[in-house]
Amino acid sequence: MSNKKNQAFKHILTQLIADVIEKSGNKPLNYKQVAAKLNLTDPESRNAILNILQEETRAGSFKEVEKGKYALKELKAFVVGRVDMTADGSAFIVPEDEFEDDIYIAPRKLRQALHGDRVKVHAYEKRRGKRKEGEVVEILERARTEFTGTINISPRFAFLIADDRKMLNDVFVPLADLNGAENGEKVVVTITEWPQDSKNPVGRVKHVLGKKGENDTEMNAILADFGFPLEFPHAVEQEATAFQSTISPEEIDKRRDFRPVTTFTIDPADAKDFDDAISFQQLPNGHYEIGVHIADVTHFVRPDQPLDKEAFERGTSVYLVDRVIPMLPERLSNDLCSLRPHEDRLVFSAVFEMDEHANVIHEWFGKSIIHSDRRFSYEEAQEILENKEGEFSHELLTLNQLAYILRDRKFKHGAISFETTEVKFNLDENGKPLGVYVKERKDAHKLIEDFMLLANRRVAEFIGKQGKGNNKKTFVYRVHDVPKEESIMAFAQFAARFGYKLNTKSDRETTRSLNALMDRVEGTKEQNVLTTLAIRSMAKAIYTTKKTSHYGLAFDYYTHFTSPIRRYPDVMVHRLLEHYLEGGKSVNAEAYEKLCEHSSQMEKKAADAERASVKYKQAEFLQDQVGETYLGIVSGVTEWGMYVEIEENKCEGMVRLRDITDDFYALDEKNYAIIGQRKKKRYQLGDEVQIRVKKVDLAKRQIDFTLIS
Repeated sequence: MSNKKNQAFKHILTQLIADVIEKSGNKPLNYKQVAAKLNLTDPESRNAILNILQEETRAGSFKEVEKGKYALKELKAFVVGRVDMTADGSAFIVPEDEFEDDIYIAPRKLRQALHGDRVKVHAYEKRRGKRKEGEVVEILERARTEFTGTINISPRFAFLIADDRKMLNDVFVPLADLNGAENGEKVVVTITEWPQDSKNPVGRVKHVLGKKGENDTEMNAILADFGFPLEFPHAVEQEATAFQSTISPEEIDKRRDFRPVTTFTIDPADAKDFDDAISFQQLPNGHYEIGVHIADVTHFVRPDQPLDKEAFERGTSVYLVDRVIPMLPERLSNDLCSLRPHEDRLVFSAVFEMDEHANVIHEWFGKSIIHSDRRFSYEEAQEILENKEGEFSHELLTLNQLAYILRDRKFKHGAISFETTEVKFNLDENGKPLGVYVKERKDAHKLIEDFMLLANRRVAEFIGKQGKGNNKKTFVYRVHDVPKEESIMAFAQFAARFGYKLNTKSDRETTRSLNALMDRVEGTKEQNVLTTLAIRSMAKAIYTTKKTSHYGLAFDYYTHFTSPIRRYPDVMVHRLLEHYLEGGKSVNAEAYEKLCEHSSQMEKKAADAERASVKYKQAEFLQDQVGETYLGIVSGVTEWGMYVEIEENKCEGMVRLRDITDDFYALDEKNYAIIGQRKKKRYQLGDEVQIRVKKVDLAKRQIDFTLIS
């Protein structure tokens, strides 16, 4: 047996021995007992087991409790967690047990594990004053097997240089597996094998994306990099095209008919799918009946069919700078499920009878049919609200008054008002950015948002308040936990540097104080930095069957009911609501919790992909402006530099510490600053600085600035 193979065998056998002892509850065993449990009773195997027990005892992994009997030095010698790669090829394992410390893994002890992989790690006993170290003993689950990047082809072989900076291994591609790719093109490569003694994995080209630097190529590369498919499978398209356009009289008879009631949609001017509509009528008693009508996606998307499986895998639609990658094929998202004007459409409705003070007097949930009278863009609706005249002006103005009351009530109950700046690009026909602007949110946007919030909250309350204890109905909630005290305190200390005081005596005082702060910073140069930092100090909102409150909105019950065209959790909510309205029993919570976890993960991936597309367009916009100077705000600090956001166009780049030559600068993490070690000059989050565009790397979506003293 070669030395390499011998080492591999020894490594596996060590792991098996540790597993046996761990499963015995760390009861001391001799080498014969271990051999018997492993069914390795031949003399050679017994001797190998004895040698490993003795060697690993000297190395500190095992201990000899009594003569010839061994136990693990630490019962939890093996830890399961995710790989977090660093730039130098080493990694930290983030354990699944949140009470465990991260474990450092040297590059040679990663055993072919890649960033994000779920692995089993042998953790060494921690030496005094040293960080916990270990080595990967088994890859339990690959985070991904497909990578985008640039293909380099030579006469005898090819290899992929991945776009992902945490993929440090080039992928070897045999010439027979190039799938038509040409040298220097962007491609997607699937890893097919990784030989035991090889430094690099082997793969084949799955998709040729096109020429580097072309808009479609780069946008598709971002999608593929975050694991979103570039097209729908044939079976999914086939199922979608098979649906009839006409609605049968039998289907209409099953539903409440809102077609005679005034109904309209309000969406972005360039929207193609309209998944929510509002109906309005005044009742004889003077109250208002307001219907929130949501596309009835579950009428078409049936459990366990190809459409449903694909929608679940995607989890969400993805909104890149220049395109939408829909969760459902266009036949549904832009046609049958889109609430287009002057067409009958099937919907799931939340209908509220409200008085003039926006109190809900009565509510109804169920399947219905609508006929939208008008499709408004946000700008058109806003013009009517401002001028107080135009088509459906009475309906819009009344809805706006009610929305103001709902909004005010929400904030009085402790909701937090975060008005972040959303960057948009003016693009030419080839997708090249000609300009950058900040999208402004006005009353028309907020009106729709407030009625969607109302529907989401009341649906969650309707199911969540039914039954107690074991009789509670399983449901999908959108929850947002209370932020950690230390995060809020750190933010309060930072805000104080700008002269803003935050009261943190209680959760209620914190939210009230935060809202006052957000009002005061609106329009200031530090608005984006403080808002971003405040959001970072909050917990992340997730989907779960475990009902807790939504801290940011100050709602005890909250769900997502209003966008099933673009969010899979809303599809689950529609199914469950229909099931319970029909008198169905509670469903399996564990199964739905797994669906929720996947949905939360895909939502994060979609947000990361969207950010990557913005970064790319920012880099492309500044590509022709190398050498130009701008005023910027320090928007982030790290151990290798500081991020600066240009005030004029919101493009963000980095000033690297090595490029600041007047001193040696180091990170002061606690105070969000970098500080010169000799002259003590400090650059802090929120500081205004003048920068010059030094370099733009489109492939890496990186912008480098230099400081102008």
